[in-house]
Amino acid sequence: MTSTARTVEFSRDATNVFFHILTRCNLKCRHCYINPAQHGAADLSLTIIEAWLEIFAGRSPRANVIFLGGEPTLHPDLAGAIRAARRLGYASVTVDTNGYLFHDILDHVTPQEVDFFSFSLDGPDPAVNDPIRGRGSFAHCTAGIRAARRRGFRTSLIYTVSSDNIEALQRMPALLGELGVDRFFIQVIGIRGKSAERAGKEERLQVSKADWLAAVAPVARAVADLGITVTWPKVYLDPEEPFACAGRVADNFFIFPNGRVYRCPLCEDFPLHAFTIEGRRLVATGKINEADLFQLDIPEGCVMNRLIQPANIEYDAEGKPLHRIACCLLKEEISPR
Repeated sequence: MTSTARTVEFSRDATNVFFHILTRCNLKCRHCYINPAQHGAADLSLTIIEAWLEIFAGRSPRANVIFLGGEPTLHPDLAGAIRAARRLGYASVTVDTNGYLFHDILDHVTPQEVDFFSFSLDGPDPAVNDPIRGRGSFAHCTAGIRAARRRGFRTSLIYTVSSDNIEALQRMPALLGELGVDRFFIQVIGIRGKSAERAGKEERLQVSKADWLAAVAPVARAVADLGITVTWPKVYLDPEEPFACAGRVADNFFIFPNGRVYRCPLCEDFPLHAFTIEGRRLVATGKINEADLFQLDIPEGCVMNRLIQPANIEYDAEGKPLHRIACCLLKEEISPR
């Protein structure tokens, strides 16, 4: 039996650093959010990575860093970046990867240095996953998970739900049990990067409220019954549930190679970043930026969702929203008993 789902409150005591150390990748996923025009195309040097890590390390004794790309294992100095984070006192280090695990990264770091290798997979088999992420990616990703587990690393898996794969979500528990991952993250697709290009062609990628609620919670309970912790976005607030914005109360930073630092991932297609890294300093950008928009209270809930991806909000005949959208960083979770 599993415990019931709980909403994970925003923490004021921890700093979470989502560090894109490069933007290039070996895959061309249909929903990739990376936008080189807004994020930069350079691979950061290890010297810069260390300097930027140092900026955020001292903000909290519970600072966490997630190394991302593009594909972070393509960076030849990823192992050095991981060790730098540990040396600077980061409480946890995660590597998000597509599973190809370039530069034999598993041979160059230890389970004591990396808390999780988090793998992205968008289907329970190649027929669903590979049209989204690329031919052969299912086989490479599942092989990468097995290789990481053999070496003693903890693993998690991220499944981004869209109209392309929501019907296949119910078949994921069997695969997760076979792979033996420690955590499962169900993510909702954001309309940014390549997804924004597809949405601009009137292709419906986001799933309806009814489909999301019908699909996600039952799968989460089934996965938790296997002894795997499951986390997913709240998305839709309960009628009496207050809206809370992570940008107001939490210490989250999304860093890109061109020095832009965002507080909200929905803003990343636009020059709305709250900060810029200049040398070894975090510098606030001029008005108006995302931080100013966080302060707005609207009937729809998340102002960024209303501005950037409004298609998942429905209205009645009088123009009132039928539901409110939660902050995209507000999560629900089921942990096995």
